[in-house]
Amino acid sequence: MRILITAGPTREPIDDVRFISNRSSGQMGFALAESASAAGHDVTLLLGPVLMPPSIADQVNVIRFNTTADLEALLAEHFPKSDVLIKAAAVADYRPAQLIRGKTPRGEGLKIELEPTPDLVAGCARTKRGDQTIIAFALEDPAVLEARAVEKMQRKKVDAILANPLQTMDAADIEPILFYADGRRDAPGRMAKTALAQWLISKIETVRTV
Repeated sequence: MRILITAGPTREPIDDVRFISNRSSGQMGFALAESASAAGHDVTLLLGPVLMPPSIADQVNVIRFNTTADLEALLAEHFPKSDVLIKAAAVADYRPAQLIRGKTPRGEGLKIELEPTPDLVAGCARTKRGDQTIIAFALEDPAVLEARAVEKMQRKKVDAILANPLQTMDAADIEPILFYADGRRDAPGRMAKTALAQWLISKIETVRTV
């Protein structure tokens, strides 16, 4: 299968020096890309501004992005040619409404007006063909993890969503729940991110039968 994976953060510029970003390391995306490639799939990795293990470029087709707008353009180009989209990138929810040219002088404070970024997963879902599959990710507080993940899956109209607690960030292990659009769920228990990647890739055919 042709699998398209997004990974890493976005950087939304404030001026020509500063930006808004998040703590995504891209590690989950790297593990997914390696596992999918090892399983014999044709993999394209859309990767944000993080350090990349040298081995990744030897295994999959890596295309870089910085901003949400960059990733939106790449998805428009590559998603139509893909069988599966695994959306592991941490796209900023907001970006500065206006870019300040040059470097803003240091002063007593800086007020920035933010605007919401487009929902890239929902945008892909609106154009999805019947033979395509979208798996999204959700990072939520454990107390509301299931409710918010299911609501997000239904609102975005994706085929499945992998829900992770906030403690997943910067952690070596992960305890996810995979929710399917038909109401099924899989909870494999705590495992390393590399093991989770292998498990999720093995579930793709199951997701595609939903």
